[in-house]
Amino acid sequence: MSELDYFFANYISQSKENISLKIVPVEKPLKLTNDGALEIVFLGVGGAFSQTLFNTNFLIIKGDAHLLVDFGTTGPFSLPASTGLTLSDIGAILPTHSHCDHIGGIESLALWNRYVAIPQFGKQKISMIISEEYEHILWNQSLRGGMEQNEYSSEGKPLAMSDFFDLVRPTWIERESRLKLDINWRGIHIELFGTNHVPEQASSASSAFITHGLHIDDRIFFSGDTKFDMELLNSYAERSEFMFHDASFFPNPVHASLEELRTLPSSMKEKMFLVHYGDAHAEQHVEEFCGFAQKGMRYIFD
Repeated sequence: MSELDYFFANYISQSKENISLKIVPVEKPLKLTNDGALEIVFLGVGGAFSQTLFNTNFLIIKGDAHLLVDFGTTGPFSLPASTGLTLSDIGAILPTHSHCDHIGGIESLALWNRYVAIPQFGKQKISMIISEEYEHILWNQSLRGGMEQNEYSSEGKPLAMSDFFDLVRPTWIERESRLKLDINWRGIHIELFGTNHVPEQASSASSAFITHGLHIDDRIFFSGDTKFDMELLNSYAERSEFMFHDASFFPNPVHASLEELRTLPSSMKEKMFLVHYGDAHAEQHVEEFCGFAQKGMRYIFD
């Protein structure tokens, strides 16, 4: 049984519990509006070093709103390959953290928008959902070198993040045990939670570097990049219709491994898709999960 055949067999049983999910291939170019259903489309589903799957970046679409979550090194290639869209089509982005497979394409997106899409096509600045704390990190430690000195601003100063993006601030809802922020982006509700991803030595999300996962519309869990974190999974599993979790095929100091995820209760695995996985996925048996998420597919949650 193929991965998709397995999923659709599993989908029938989940439909009996009034959980509705349709998975259909993208018709290119992907429409960035729909009838109001929550929709997730993966540009890629691979890890940082995947040669065939593209980086795990995705679009959220709902009604007239869309939001690009991460845009890694492969983003400028996976966007047209998986969706038929161009850089000019993107109006909003949310970066989760600063590894290259999540932000490596943002410079291309920003420069294209400022120097091509705005003057030639009349586009607006791209909106970026980002906390003030993470903005300083992303700009000063990653983006500034290639973007600041292209020209001077209208005030005669080097360019800043706000010259490229309209910055939209989420609201802090918790800071101590696990960083959490909240944003309602044009009808898409997102809770951003901190994860324990890096450094390897971090013992908890509160002691780790800024890395976010998402809970979307109080329905869909996306782990982002994280070590295996049972506390995190327990806090979101019951209120999540489906879960998307990163999965390494070998013991990994900064990602949950497939073997660790196999220890989860069946109630979690039966509604969990695996993302951020390796090229050798055909060799893995994941029948106890929903399967591997697929690039270029529309996940529509009615």
